[in-house]
Amino acid sequence: MTIAADPPLPRVSDPRLLPVAEKVARGERLSADDGLLLLTTPDLLTVGRLADSVRARLCGDAVFYNVNRHLNATNICVAGCKFCAFARVKGEEGGWLKSWEEIEGIVGALSPRTTEIHTVNGHHPDLPLSWYEEYLRRMKAVRPDVHLKAFTAAEIHYFSEHDSLPVSEVLSRLRAAGLGSLSGGGCEVLVERVHRKMFPGKCGASEWLDVHATAHRMGIPTTATILFNHIETLEERVEHLVRLREAQDEAPGFMAFVPLPFHPENTFFAKRWRPATGYTELRMVATARLMLDNFPHVKAYWLTLGTEIAQIALSFGASDIDGTVEEEHIMHMAGSSAPQLVTEAGLRRMIEEAGRVPVERDTIYRPVRAAEMAGAAVPPPDDLPFALREALRVAWASEPERATA
Repeated sequence: MTIAADPPLPRVSDPRLLPVAEKVARGERLSADDGLLLLTTPDLLTVGRLADSVRARLCGDAVFYNVNRHLNATNICVAGCKFCAFARVKGEEGGWLKSWEEIEGIVGALSPRTTEIHTVNGHHPDLPLSWYEEYLRRMKAVRPDVHLKAFTAAEIHYFSEHDSLPVSEVLSRLRAAGLGSLSGGGCEVLVERVHRKMFPGKCGASEWLDVHATAHRMGIPTTATILFNHIETLEERVEHLVRLREAQDEAPGFMAFVPLPFHPENTFFAKRWRPATGYTELRMVATARLMLDNFPHVKAYWLTLGTEIAQIALSFGASDIDGTVEEEHIMHMAGSSAPQLVTEAGLRRMIEEAGRVPVERDTIYRPVRAAEMAGAAVPPPDDLPFALREALRVAWASEPERATA
């Protein structure tokens, strides 16, 4: 008996997407209404195909990763965010502040292949800015070759408030101590309603955006995130993306955007929300790639998406899968079931199985081995949109060229 083959999938099964598809083909910017349609249409496969076409236009077949290590020096925090399972108040069981010996031991045990330490922490009530300067200096003393991707904009704003210093001075002092770039978290959703309900103890959208703009103008590159699938509406997700796009137009310097699904399992909201489905996660990745036309990369962060969805997301617009990580607390304490570590070989296998070319990068998106770019058909920077080129220029100019084999 011969079984007839399934008919090919239609290119667009939701005709409302046709004008969006035409804009994407012409390289035109999508509107907020277009973004809302991308988040509501049942035709997820077309949304994914459109996002993948943008990824290919910007990155060729390359998917980037790095060899990195996460380090959380303290989870003691005064912010009181309702969604957080990581933080503890001072004196609470489960709180920690690592000693200098512990920190130096962790850094000293890093693989010689490690190129980045990614460190974010709680808003500790007692630590002055000088403690964080010493923190960076001690890590650099042990491994001067490692890039320090350190602190969120919310932390920078907190340091500024705590020590009564301008944000620019905080950033200048931290950069002198070894800061290479900023992490992208801390504001969750750039909408004041969400800020008031979910994290009123941290800085709001305008302060968060101001820290990033100040960093970019000082030549410090950053990333950006969204924490989605909690109380935010679909319209507010789109507003978040539009505000980031406008911020990148005004002061380029965001290297990548990272969609982070909310893990409610061990939080205040454990009985109120279910974790995001793979369908929702893939839609967020694809919509971000289509809306953020001036961001060089969208990440499929395997630590929050899980390795299976992250691998599929490489066909939904993602061009980066993050790094080896080694140890992570924030998402795992919230309930993430992803592994603590994926080896470099494991990351490369995930990328190759998805039909892409793995390219090891440093934090600011320079290839560690230039030869890996040869088979990936990556377009030259001069062929990229202006704001996207400017973001990469800020990143690449932020430190001397890394020596490559």
